[in-house]
Amino acid sequence: MYQIDFKHPVSVYFIGIGGISMSGLAELLLDAGFSVSGSDWKSSPITQALEQKGIRIFYGEDASHITEDIDCAVLTSAVHEDNLEFAALRQRGIPCLSRAQLLGQIMKNYRLPIAVSGTHGKTTTTSMLSEILLKADTDPTLSIGGILKSIGGNVRVGKSDYFLTEACEYTNSFLSFFPRIALILNVEEDHLDFFKDLEDIRHSFRRFAQLLPRDGALIISGDIDRWQELTEGLSCRIITYGHDSSCDYYARDIVHDKQGHVSFLLHSPDTELSDTGRNSSGTGNEPRSPQRVFLQIPGDHNVHNALAAIAAADLLGISREDTLRALKEFHGTDRRFEYKGTVNGVTIIDDYAHHPTEITATLQAAQNYPHKTLWCMFQPHTYSRTRAFMEQFAQALTLADRVVLTDIYAAREKDTLGVSSQDLQAAVRKLGTECEYFPTFEEAEKFLLTNCINGDLLITMGAGDVVKIGESLLAK
Repeated sequence: MYQIDFKHPVSVYFIGIGGISMSGLAELLLDAGFSVSGSDWKSSPITQALEQKGIRIFYGEDASHITEDIDCAVLTSAVHEDNLEFAALRQRGIPCLSRAQLLGQIMKNYRLPIAVSGTHGKTTTTSMLSEILLKADTDPTLSIGGILKSIGGNVRVGKSDYFLTEACEYTNSFLSFFPRIALILNVEEDHLDFFKDLEDIRHSFRRFAQLLPRDGALIISGDIDRWQELTEGLSCRIITYGHDSSCDYYARDIVHDKQGHVSFLLHSPDTELSDTGRNSSGTGNEPRSPQRVFLQIPGDHNVHNALAAIAAADLLGISREDTLRALKEFHGTDRRFEYKGTVNGVTIIDDYAHHPTEITATLQAAQNYPHKTLWCMFQPHTYSRTRAFMEQFAQALTLADRVVLTDIYAAREKDTLGVSSQDLQAAVRKLGTECEYFPTFEEAEKFLLTNCINGDLLITMGAGDVVKIGESLLAK
């Protein structure tokens, strides 16, 4: 495998540079003195920002973009053999790295690389921990799967030993990483176009945990079914968190305010006698009383995310005062229950949820948010996921009062599975919830403008471009 040498920067070309993760890596290399260029299908706010930083970007797919001065190329998993630029790279003998391989090599340059994994919640938890590291003045390098407002993007280059990133399991990408501290938030069925089944996914997370060195640490949710199977025989430190008081970190007395914001009492290893009758601090220090943690974001699932971030912060020796202040000031990342605005008295929220568990968490959080009627404008993401979770999607969407569907966002797939949003519409209606389908955004917008009334809450939801519907409504 080609090895990036940060002491000797070279020319690197990114195919798919406009992706949220690829763009962040391109920025990291640019800051390190590398010559960076790349291509993407079309211009976007992300590619425009990269161009303003001095990165040359080509639009479209063309072999002529691959020139002799390129020393190495970085590819996403969406790049296949028939890609013209990939073929030109092979013809010229230019070495290629996957996005995950490059990220793994970057991690080797830091003494404290931290990787956040899990089927759900990676971006929010990574963002929470990012805010904590920033509040504690650790000067971290950050690579986040979403836009964090406090850093004005998804990447930050620091000068300390701290490197924090998300770790995605799709195509076993995270097996190319070199973490010293790892978090596993949850392990559920997803990406079944790659994994065989849940056991295959669990095996992948087990292999990820095995990457940790003896002096490393794994922070894992005790809510994961049979989580001990993922950690058995590991030589690193194991820290658990979750809903059960047997975990090292757990929450009690969860409260939602009038705006849906959540707070909870934190029980941790240095907390006084818990409801199990044990004092697990083992430090000889005086135990502290449970502290109330205040979040400016809604949802019990974010209590779970916050517990993971707190456990990591404690492990890193960050003061609890900095941790709790950072969490209280954290207002979320783009496309994670993001308030977009109000039009004709209708509040519009946007959320990235594209898996039944994520939809359930988001809509449950929305039920604590002020509203008359809860609308969900959902865009299914990929044909394989829609087919695999059809009934679960339908059940999750019934948490909304009314549902509107648009066509499936294909992403990396082609329409070969014979599944459609109309199939999902029928499944939702069968469960007794009103559900409409529109093949175009324009038709969906017209329907919503006519039917959403003052006091309603509209959530645009999905991992595709459904966010455009809410933004278009707000512009009218």
